[in-house]
Amino acid sequence: MSETVIKLENLTKKFGNFTAVDSINLEVCRGETIGLVGPNGAGKTTTIKMIAKILRPNSGQILIKTNGSELKDLQHVSSTVSQIGFLIDIPNFYNMTAYQLLKYFGKIQRYPKNKLENRIDELLMFFKLSEWKFERVRNFSKGMTQKLGIIQAILHDPDIIILDEPQTGLDPLARIEIRKYLRKLQSLGKTIFVASHMLYEISEVCDKIALINYGKIIGFDTVENLALTLKTSELNCLTLKPLDAEKLAPLLSRMVEKLNPYLDQNLDPNISKIPIKYNPLHQGFKLYFDGKNDSKGEILKILVNEFESDFTVISFTQPKTSQLERVYSQMVKGSTPEEPSKLKGDDIRNEQ
Repeated sequence: MSETVIKLENLTKKFGNFTAVDSINLEVCRGETIGLVGPNGAGKTTTIKMIAKILRPNSGQILIKTNGSELKDLQHVSSTVSQIGFLIDIPNFYNMTAYQLLKYFGKIQRYPKNKLENRIDELLMFFKLSEWKFERVRNFSKGMTQKLGIIQAILHDPDIIILDEPQTGLDPLARIEIRKYLRKLQSLGKTIFVASHMLYEISEVCDKIALINYGKIIGFDTVENLALTLKTSELNCLTLKPLDAEKLAPLLSRMVEKLNPYLDQNLDPNISKIPIKYNPLHQGFKLYFDGKNDSKGEILKILVNEFESDFTVISFTQPKTSQLERVYSQMVKGSTPEEPSKLKGDDIRNEQ
């Protein structure tokens, strides 16, 4: 079984009469990348601040596995500074140079002195901040400051990395760089906990998603398993060339006939009145199917073999982002402060 490294047990945080985090239960296993997703004010940052020991919970506890130990109550563990890296919300640094800041963080995080210079240079180079090494932070743009915040979180090579909205203020190229680096950290077996409202970024790097709303975890599983709660499943099929508009209607009828055993037989008319739609702008089909993995293989086989003279398939995907968007929308809209929506299925953990 996977080794649990962080465990939240009935974790609750109140500010006066307002309950920001409401008895949440969550387990993070070694090597997993977990995404914490929810609307503004859902409790994401409050949860992370409690893990960072910036805030104390009103009740419940945070258990953490430190080097060579069993799970222990975080409040009684003093050695976590060298094992966990944090980016909390929007970083706000003293007006020092990037080098001075990183050297300071490396020292308090107990990174080996003889390796610190090379480590700083390596990370500044990867995040394209080498030329700014000796510039004061007040001269940094918002995106550059965010990069510096991510660097300080991973500088000491921690086993557990917790990032709160790491993509904030970054341009598209920088977001690609962050995803690339997160995948590198994943390959090294790091445990990563990411809070974000950017569903695409989350779906690209996370093994599991924890949906939070009104301070409660309303769903926790892989994107694929969460998608089992949806009323329908989608496939996107792109073609090499645009289709002839005059031939489209009979082609769609023939496709529905051939693919009928694998299409959604109970398609909600509010979603779509037909199981296969063609988008000329994107040169592709959207197919509503029964959601089974075997069906995806059969659909692709039929499209390639029996429609070879009509079009050439160049892409065939079940997009994670659109799935997550629909899961997120459906579950967040379905939850209330009093009674959050429940996921169905034995594989989906929802410990309220």
